[in-house]
Amino acid sequence: MIPPNFDYHAPGSLDEALALLGSLDDAKIMSGGQSLLPMLKLRLASPANIVDIGRIPGLDRIEERDGFLHIGALVTETALEESATVAAGYPILRDASRVIADPLVRNRATVCGNIAHGDPANDQPATMLALGAEVVARGPEGERVIPIDDFFHGLFMTALADGEIVTGLRIPTPPERSGGAYLKLERKVGDYAVAGVAAQIALDENGRVARAGIGLTNLGFAPIRASAAEAALTGESPTEEAIAAAAQAAADATDPVADRRGSVEYKRNMARVLTGRATARALERAAAPSGG
Repeated sequence: MIPPNFDYHAPGSLDEALALLGSLDDAKIMSGGQSLLPMLKLRLASPANIVDIGRIPGLDRIEERDGFLHIGALVTETALEESATVAAGYPILRDASRVIADPLVRNRATVCGNIAHGDPANDQPATMLALGAEVVARGPEGERVIPIDDFFHGLFMTALADGEIVTGLRIPTPPERSGGAYLKLERKVGDYAVAGVAAQIALDENGRVARAGIGLTNLGFAPIRASAAEAALTGESPTEEAIAAAAQAAADATDPVADRRGSVEYKRNMARVLTGRATARALERAAAPSGG
């Protein structure tokens, strides 16, 4: 289908982009466009104006500083997948990038756009929940940092205020003996997940779980943090029994909808299975000599 008519704007700076958002009626931000353009074609969105931030310099950086991994608003999934920094310390992010759509999409799709879209079927929201990330946004009142737990409000609904732009993500640098993993079940390569699970684990000096983060993909009307599953692991030795208890708690936290990808019962069971597998893989990486 052909998208509806709209006026296109390509600002050269964040200040110019914010000014456009403040002066235009019915404007929508576009970075990579891999979520927005399909919605336009399907008439699920029809903004009068599109503000493309893809030409703004300085927003395509991945860097570790001040105790955080910083991911700029224009960092693509391919850039994340190919980053040596990500490979060394944040394998959960590379896991997710590798299973998003196909290479053509990943070359254009941005990590921050994946988050800002607010789609519970997107893969990166679960990883950000597991990692305890923060969303950095800039608007008319200046910059603010939004904890990821406060960001998703429902289906395509986020904490972004009118006139705000996501400028980046901040992920706390994991401690030593940390590891993460993302697994998803899909009908075919590149499809949306039937179910997906992100697990990030940190071990203490005695081999017990010091911190557990578990995020769920496409198992409710918003991305889900499985807090009961995290609690079932935290402070425990990572035994098969503890992992099984966490996996069941994650399944209990889901609210899936039956569709062509499966029944409610099937999706809930897949949440249990994938949580067990992702947690086990995260633990293996955490226990490896080089950590995460």
